[in-house]
Amino acid sequence: MTIGVVAGVVLAAITALIGLFKLMWRVAEPNEALVISGSAHKTEGIGEGMGFRIVTGRGTLVLPGVQAVRKLSLDLNETQLNVDCVTHQGIPLRVKGVVIFKIGDDFVSIANAARRFLDQQKMMPERVHIVFAGHLRSIVGGLTVEDMIRDREKLTGQTRMACGTEMEKLGLIVDSLQIHEIEDPTGYIKNLAMPHAAAVQRDARIAQAEANRLATEAEQTAFARMAEATRDSEILQAGYQAERDKAAATARQAGPLSEAAAKQEVVVQETRVAELEAHRREQQLQADVRKPADAAAYQTRTLAEAERDARISAAQAKAKETELAAAAEATRVRTAAAAEAQATEARGLAAATATRAGGEAEAAATQAKGLAAAESARANGLAAAESAKARGLAEAEAIKARAAALAENQEAVVAQQLAENWPAIVEAGAGAFGSVEHMVLLNGAEGMSEMFAKALTMGGTGLGVARQLLASMAAPQPPVAVPAPGEGPPTARIPVDGRP
Repeated sequence: MTIGVVAGVVLAAITALIGLFKLMWRVAEPNEALVISGSAHKTEGIGEGMGFRIVTGRGTLVLPGVQAVRKLSLDLNETQLNVDCVTHQGIPLRVKGVVIFKIGDDFVSIANAARRFLDQQKMMPERVHIVFAGHLRSIVGGLTVEDMIRDREKLTGQTRMACGTEMEKLGLIVDSLQIHEIEDPTGYIKNLAMPHAAAVQRDARIAQAEANRLATEAEQTAFARMAEATRDSEILQAGYQAERDKAAATARQAGPLSEAAAKQEVVVQETRVAELEAHRREQQLQADVRKPADAAAYQTRTLAEAERDARISAAQAKAKETELAAAAEATRVRTAAAAEAQATEARGLAAATATRAGGEAEAAATQAKGLAAAESARANGLAAAESAKARGLAEAEAIKARAAALAENQEAVVAQQLAENWPAIVEAGAGAFGSVEHMVLLNGAEGMSEMFAKALTMGGTGLGVARQLLASMAAPQPPVAVPAPGEGPPTARIPVDGRP
């Protein structure tokens, strides 16, 4: 039991030692440095009295509560440069680039960086940008735009050299510095390039024109050679074609000539054969045709004569039959004509009777219309006569009444007639003033009255005119003759000087 307790204690002690060792042991990663502070240490290359120790790439024991361990990253960092500068010529530019940096691997650089960035490692790019921006402005201020464009490496080297001392104090080293772009807001660089671009464009156009000229010449030469070759080829082909045509024509002529000769020989032989055949056929006809033909002709003549006699007999019989048929047809036609004549006569009598009846009816209607027109005219005449008689009687009564009125009260009738005809009297009196353009009256209305009185006197006494007019109108008129019915219109008698 004691052994077990001892073993347990020993095991617990070993476990505690292992745990304590792990707690005290610190290992630095390849990309970091351990900065141990809390006791006086001496590090190679670092002066005495710094009070901290630097460990890279290995492990070390750290006393908890006595020493403090901090890590410092040794990774690469970068900062983007975007700096507004002014050149020696006073031209504003904007320089863009990138700086890639890190903490140096030696203990002095790590110590310097630890003192400055141990708690502000994220601020390192900003601090580096400030350093490089200042030096870059200073360097660009001493250069021209042409220098910067032609020798950008010089600008980069001077910037790295100017920032090297300060970066070393910060414990940093620059791995790379690149100037990416130089922006020119004023267009100076573009204007610098324009003459060169124009010259290049001019040279390019000249070269292109020269190339086009050479190409055109080459094409024309090639076309000429092609045309020449085509011409030669066509000439050769035409010669060959002529030879072929000649040979073909000769061949075509040879065929018909040989064929014609062969046909001529055939015709000669066929003629001889035909002559022999004709002689043979003549002899054969004499034996086979002529004698039988003579016999047949005799037989034919005999048969024809018999047939002619039979046709004559038949024709005579046919003529007799036709004559009899014609006589019968004539008799039938005469009978039909007589019947048609009788029918036509009957139709004519009927038409005459109808025409006569229509004429008599039309004459009666015309006579009736004449009687009616005569009665109408007579009635119209009587009516006109009665109307004229009535008008005459009315006028006579009016004249008689006027005469009676004049006899009883001549002044009243004269006054009435004078009033009715007064406009004509005034118009006759005013005719005296027809040729007067201007008239001046001196005594107003009285002068106007005198003027009118004189005018009436000059035109003739108005009352005398009126009385004569009325006397003529009141004189008795002769009676109006009313024509009797059937006579012409009555003749009017006009009294002259009061005598009828």
